[in-house]
Amino acid sequence: MSDAVSDAINRNDLDELLRLVDAFTDTREWDELVDLKQRARDAFERGRQLWPAASRAEYRLALDAPAPYAAAVLTDDAGRFAFGPLSEVAASTHPWAELAPHAPPTPAAALAAHERVLRGEQIDPKTVVHAEVLSVPLHLERWEPGYFLATYRPDRVEVDDPEPVRGRPLTLPTKSARSVDDLDVTDALRDLVSSWTARSEGTARVVCVEGTAEGAIAALAGATTAVRGAEIDAGDALARLAWAGASGARHGRRRGAATGRDLAWAAAGALAGFPSGERAEPGALGDAISELRWLVWNAPDVTTGWVLRLAIEDPVDGVAWGCDAVDPA
Repeated sequence: MSDAVSDAINRNDLDELLRLVDAFTDTREWDELVDLKQRARDAFERGRQLWPAASRAEYRLALDAPAPYAAAVLTDDAGRFAFGPLSEVAASTHPWAELAPHAPPTPAAALAAHERVLRGEQIDPKTVVHAEVLSVPLHLERWEPGYFLATYRPDRVEVDDPEPVRGRPLTLPTKSARSVDDLDVTDALRDLVSSWTARSEGTARVVCVEGTAEGAIAALAGATTAVRGAEIDAGDALARLAWAGASGARHGRRRGAATGRDLAWAAAGALAGFPSGERAEPGALGDAISELRWLVWNAPDVTTGWVLRLAIEDPVDGVAWGCDAVDPA
C-alpha cells in the first residue's frame, strides 16, 4: 500500500490519497496512515496541492486511532481544515488518562484536557502542560450546566442545539430606554460570536440600557416587533453562551466546547461586573450570575440558522443588556 501512496502522490491524485486514508483507517494500519500524512505534507511543501489528504489523515488519527497516535496530532499546526479542532476530536473518543502519557507539551493538547473536563472526566492538573491556555478551571463547578457537546463522525460533526424559544409574547416598552456605555460586556459578547461574524455571514449587535430586559430587547428589535421570550436560569444561559462560543455558525470553523466555555465565563464575568481582564473566583461568579434576570427571545425575521438572542437584567443596578447575534441558514 505504501507504493500506492507513492503512485498517488506522483500522479498528484488527491482523490486516491483520500481513499487510502479511509482504507488505512478501516484496516487499522496506523503506521501507514502516519506515513501517508507526512508524505502528503512533504508533497505540499514541494508545491503539490495535497494538503487535504494530510488534514484528513490527521483527523482520522485523532478520531479513530489508539491514544498514542491520536495524541501525536495534538499540535498547533495539525487539522486546520478538519470539522473542528483536533483537541475536541481526540477528546470526543479518548479519555485524557489515555492521551496524557503520549501528549506533546502543546496548547492543543491542553485544550484536549479541557474538553475532557466537559465530558465528566476528573483531570489531574499535574498531567496538563499549558493548562493556562484557558482561564477556566480543570473541573466543573457545581453550579455549571451540562454543555452542548460535539459528536464527530468520519464525514461530519453533529452538535445538539439549544431548544428554540417557545415563550410567551412579550410586551415591550414604547419609550426608548436610555443607552449606557459598557464596553466590557459589548466586547465580551462580540468575542463570543466572532467566528459567526468574521468567518461566516453572521451579524451581532449588543446594547446596554437603563431599565429592564424588555427595554434592551426593544432597543434591538423595535417596540412594535412581535417578540416572544422566556425567562431561563443562569445555568441554561451559560450553556447557550458556551454553545455560541464553540460554534463557527454556518461557514466558520468550529472552535470547540472548551473554548466556548472559556468565552462564556468571560461574558458572564463582564455581565456580573467583575473587572475586565480578571476572572472572578468561581463561587463568586456562580452567585453573581444567579442574581441576574436572563431571558431568551426571538422575532419573526430569523426562523432558522444560528441564533443567540439574550437579554440580561441587573435588577440591583437597574441596567440591562441585549444580544442579537444571528447567522441565518
